[in-house]
Amino acid sequence: CWIRLGSDWVFLLLLGIIMALISFALDLAIDKCQTAHIWLFGLSDHVMVQYLVWVLFPLVLITFSVGFTHLVSPHAIGSGIPEMKVILRGTVLSRYLSLRTLIAKVVGLLTALGSGIPIGKEGPFVHIASMVSRSLGKFLISFKGIYTNESRNTEMLGAACAVGVSSCFGSPIGGVLFSIEVTSTYFAVRNYWRGFFAAVCGAFAFRLLAVFIQEEETITALFKTNFRVDFPFDIEEFIAFALIGIVCGFGGALFVYTHRKIVDLHRLYRNTKVARFLQSNRFIYPAIVTFVIATITYPKGLGQFMAGQLTQKAALNELFSNTTWSVARTSKDASDIEVLQHWDGANTNIYVTLVIFIVLKFIMSAVAVALPIPAGVFFPVFVIGAAFGRLVGEAMATWFPDGVRSGDVVFPVVPGGYAVVGK
Repeated sequence: CWIRLGSDWVFLLLLGIIMALISFALDLAIDKCQTAHIWLFGLSDHVMVQYLVWVLFPLVLITFSVGFTHLVSPHAIGSGIPEMKVILRGTVLSRYLSLRTLIAKVVGLLTALGSGIPIGKEGPFVHIASMVSRSLGKFLISFKGIYTNESRNTEMLGAACAVGVSSCFGSPIGGVLFSIEVTSTYFAVRNYWRGFFAAVCGAFAFRLLAVFIQEEETITALFKTNFRVDFPFDIEEFIAFALIGIVCGFGGALFVYTHRKIVDLHRLYRNTKVARFLQSNRFIYPAIVTFVIATITYPKGLGQFMAGQLTQKAALNELFSNTTWSVARTSKDASDIEVLQHWDGANTNIYVTLVIFIVLKFIMSAVAVALPIPAGVFFPVFVIGAAFGRLVGEAMATWFPDGVRSGDVVFPVVPGGYAVVGK
């Protein structure tokens, strides 16, 4: 019994560390791809050449992602969370947790995210963590008992769901809560500690790697803020926060509805000549969608009205910035001016830019996550929510330029805090 208990904890420790390594390596590779995209874009001053570079780069990566995923394992398409829900309820879907699917998922996700289209990696990482868990139990002799015991195997898959989330965000508690949601029909009490232990190992190793390569000076949050520590929000602002929550709730429901309608349209017209042509030429539809998205985000076209030159991570960091954009034009801080240049588009203002950003990002994300590639939806939705929160925060800062009164003290409005609430 003690040997079995010990092997379980060692298994969870290894699972957390391996997932942290995969997540960190994937983040580095994605960042290199997106940096290369910007670098190639800036090599020429000719508008047409820049446009071709901006469009062809993601087009090549998405085409590769579609082809590689289809050839190696089509089961890697999508986020993988619906399949994990089915597996954790007792249905056998062995190919969804195979080593071939793991390879297809990682490589396909890397190239898809490196293209810069609005998709996330959190959902696929839940699937990847589950496949790593299955592979550890299957191929390592020390953990054969976990693989052969169906009950223990399911418990480890539940813990793997927590690791998948925590190794992306560095948030073990959020990972465990998500794991409970995925396994909502039955969640044994003993799995709380197993899931939390694995999630802590994954989150700790993930953030420790950032210190190891000197990306961070110490272990910090993935998305840092610098709001005032004493009391960043005031009671009177809770009404605005409640409004953000209500609107984001309806927005989330609308996003699910929109995505479902897109999928339903694919199924409704699958017997038409156009649909049969696209099915027999599987690269065309993803190429068209990628072409349209790249054209929309082209920095010298419509992209200048929606911060098109920013990656999703960079956009989220700027939405969290502790600067009021509506008054930043008079700032002498170079970093504030640089941020404002991304959101204060030509012949417009920050409010119009944020509205255009929210609407177009909403539509592009709903379409992009339906492509036949490994893709998640969490991060794009977080960015949309943060943008809406920032919009409300900037409006509050304009309506209350002197700040919100709390007793005898007046505190300035912090728009970045509203972005955190929206996220």
